[in-house]
Amino acid sequence: MSPPAPRVFPPTLADLETAAQRVASPAAWAYLAHGAGAEHTMRANAEAWTRWHLRPRVLRDVGTVDVTTTLLGTPVATPVVIAPTAMHRFVHDEGERATARAAARCGALYVVSMAATTSIEDVAAAAPDGPRWAQMYMLRDRGRTRALAERAGAAGYHAVVVSVDGGAVHRRARLGAGLVPPGDFRFPNLAAPDEADRSDLMAMASDFDPTVTFADLARFGEWSGLPVVVKGVMRGDDARACLDHGAAAVAVSNHGGRTLDGLAATADVLPEVVDAVGDRAEVYVDGGIRSGVDVLRARCLGARAVMVGRPVLWGLALDGEAGAAGVLEHLTEELARAMAMCGFATLAPGPDGPGPDALRHHA
Repeated sequence: MSPPAPRVFPPTLADLETAAQRVASPAAWAYLAHGAGAEHTMRANAEAWTRWHLRPRVLRDVGTVDVTTTLLGTPVATPVVIAPTAMHRFVHDEGERATARAAARCGALYVVSMAATTSIEDVAAAAPDGPRWAQMYMLRDRGRTRALAERAGAAGYHAVVVSVDGGAVHRRARLGAGLVPPGDFRFPNLAAPDEADRSDLMAMASDFDPTVTFADLARFGEWSGLPVVVKGVMRGDDARACLDHGAAAVAVSNHGGRTLDGLAATADVLPEVVDAVGDRAEVYVDGGIRSGVDVLRARCLGARAVMVGRPVLWGLALDGEAGAAGVLEHLTEELARAMAMCGFATLAPGPDGPGPDALRHHA
């Protein structure tokens, strides 16, 4: 039997979302598409980027446009990073392995979730040459977090991404009483050693430690031997405090509007965080990135890279590894076109690269 023909990648991410919903199971889609409360923050994330309008430069040499960059010193082919998202097996049988291969073939960084349905070691083995970071929370049993951080260092990860916005687990409107993953799912990075067969993700998320403070950030680096990126920062003063306590970078994030409705959109707080950090560290951002123009807007506002979550899972649901890679390629190609149209030949700072003077904000 011949292999199935590859699916045609939709022309826009909105079309991709529609196509992915058709093939995903109702349970998987409820998990993937939902936000907290009435989902105002989830919608605001995408809308906020559109309020930043680009001001093109003309008569610049854009015969060659370079979208490559480095993230904590690691060269990448695109500033589009795969955000840490749980349970990729919910939308495709190969799950995180397929995502890792997609990232590697595009030269993109993949941040592997603590709630992945594949071990961090197996993700690394699926794409040994791909750049990768490991995301984790501090658990009440800190020995378990230490063990995972040590595993990340041993498995060739390049940084630890500490999520700091999950101290309380909220009930989300679309999920009713909570999420119940398929019974054959396992969470080898999150489950306790004596509960390796546990599949109740929401119960395991209750192990997140709500007492974690800035003083605990250094532990992640000590345990792993890796740089620490703090994800979930929404204020300039918090960003400075993270750096004061040893963080190598911060990521502006409201968890895709999935934890608490009513939070500010990430595009609206990014300038404050960038200004507070200055040249001390790299700043990343996620939340509502839906086009290469959004990526360029984020770069103009000072973000070193953007993290994209839901769209990658839409691509994975539609066509596995090829679909996830298609999202990365789509956003990167749109970014290159937008850069050329705006007179930017490079992402590097300076007269040929994007900066805040290329934008105007409209309420």
